Amino acid sequence: MARRITYTYKNQPREINFAKDKYPDMYQAIAAAEGIDLTSYLNMVKQIEMTSKGSAAVRNFRDQEFARMGFADVYFIKE
Repeated sequence: MARRITYTYKNQPREINFAKDKYPDMYQAIAAAEGIDLTSYLNMVKQIEMTSKGSAAVRNFRDQEFARMGFADVYFIKE
């Protein structure tokens, strides 16, 4: 089942389709839509997952990195 994601990239509102079989999460989908390479980001996420006790550290890192890349207001659209 396809979903839609809305987000803001560099102060421009955007909207894309999202399919779980194509991307594991919505953040990788929006990065792919904007042509951003996430190799170093994904490597750092693996390191954080191995060293942290909870998911809060990974979530905080993700939010900070995507904000640094220019993304904001990322969420699924309810239909």
